Amino acid sequence: MCTSAPQPFSPAEATSIRAFTDDLGLPGLIDVHTHFMPKQVLDKVWAYFDSAGPMIGREWPITYRTEENSRVAALRSFGVLGYSSMIYPHKPGMAQWLNGWAIDFAASHPDCLQTATFYPEPDAPGYVADAIAAGARIFKSHIQVGDYPPDDPLLDPVWKQIDDAQIPVVIHCGSGPAPGTYTGPEPIRRLLGRFPSLPLIIAHMGMPEYADFLDLTERYDNVHLDTTMAFTDFSEQLAPFPRELRGQLRDLGHKVLFGSDFPNIPYPYRHSLDACARLDLGVDWLRAVCFDNASHLFGIKHR
Repeated sequence: MCTSAPQPFSPAEATSIRAFTDDLGLPGLIDVHTHFMPKQVLDKVWAYFDSAGPMIGREWPITYRTEENSRVAALRSFGVLGYSSMIYPHKPGMAQWLNGWAIDFAASHPDCLQTATFYPEPDAPGYVADAIAAGARIFKSHIQVGDYPPDDPLLDPVWKQIDDAQIPVVIHCGSGPAPGTYTGPEPIRRLLGRFPSLPLIIAHMGMPEYADFLDLTERYDNVHLDTTMAFTDFSEQLAPFPRELRGQLRDLGHKVLFGSDFPNIPYPYRHSLDACARLDLGVDWLRAVCFDNASHLFGIKHR
């Protein structure tokens, strides 16, 4: 007898999230920071979170821990019209395989922005060129987990290709939840000094170096921020967003994109939205963050 997979969400939760977007007059959400990856890789990521590893340092329950189809169904039930499959390697020799997986995943899930990644290694220019030719719409770079400098000379031809193609890169470069060898704003300043038109999306608002990354976003036309985990109760305990920066955040509202970190968040999805709303930066700001900015950047239209 066939039984359906357990759902990590309830109909009431989905109704609540759709009510949020309905109140804003939006057709749904676009979430630029969600994680879908090969099962064996995601299982290891979850095991690391379970162990409260050194880059986490605190208890971190996975709210939406279930099988892949159920997670896709959750996003659809929430009214998410576009999402990513944030993949990232932690060592050489992984990125090309991950990119192949992501191509297949996006082909089977048309709401997914085809995602690609890279690592500083000699063959990176080749497989990045292949990913672009195959239709990559967003890249992921994880400076903390990958433990590499973004301005590594091996990445020069990679950044040039991405810059030429103007494909946004979600880059985890802030020092939260714990500093890495190459995290922080200075490596990104050096990178943008060499590639000033590079389309970067600073993950997690650059937490905890919010001020520096807001300034970089203000200075460079193609730099954006994503809200992933920022402003939530969980993050505010350790890295509160400074109240004095809210005016600058409001003024940069056209360059801020909603991200959740689904499924790896330690709280319900709706809280990610409420955390943005309680900044009280206005309905137009919230509409832009939750849908309009990403719709423009990625050409996602209401279907």
